[in-house]
Amino acid sequence: MGSTPQARRSDTRERIQSTALELFVSQGYEKTSLREIAEALGVTKAALYYHFKTKEDILTAISDELGRPVDELIAWGKAQPPTLETKRELLARYSSALREAAPLYSILQENQAALRELGVGQKLTDRVITISQLMHAGDAPLAHQVRLSSALLTVHFGAFTTARLEGDAETKRKALLDVGLEILDSTRDDG
Repeated sequence: MGSTPQARRSDTRERIQSTALELFVSQGYEKTSLREIAEALGVTKAALYYHFKTKEDILTAISDELGRPVDELIAWGKAQPPTLETKRELLARYSSALREAAPLYSILQENQAALRELGVGQKLTDRVITISQLMHAGDAPLAHQVRLSSALLTVHFGAFTTARLEGDAETKRKALLDVGLEILDSTRDDG
């Protein structure tokens, strides 16, 4: 019993996205060509074109898939009151979403100039800005707002800056979240 043509096409698209993601992270978006992606997959460029016409098409598909948990989190956050408990939950869920999406944000961070002009780059940036806006929702003193920013920056940028530290990725993610939540909880004392 064979798989359906649609299932094979989906598997092929997933293989292309996975291979391209690895190359984009290791070589950079600009330095990776469609030819290199095809060679890494062991297919012809024509076979690759059947699924994706451009590198941006591949990166957009990766962004849509890896960014889905962040998009769902944004929708959830917009429906919640801007309480400290909501912000704690937002930070915790964002930390978890970053676990899968970290390679995508790494590509954005490392290839800012190249992605600035592409729609996918703007979409990734917009996600981060919207998470920040949700963290800053409500009326609070400046010191409180700075702590909110610090908590988010700890979780977001910490995912990239701790890569060279000892420990596995999950342990580091949890440590970053713990510190972010401590910073966030310090806003309880703000007047």
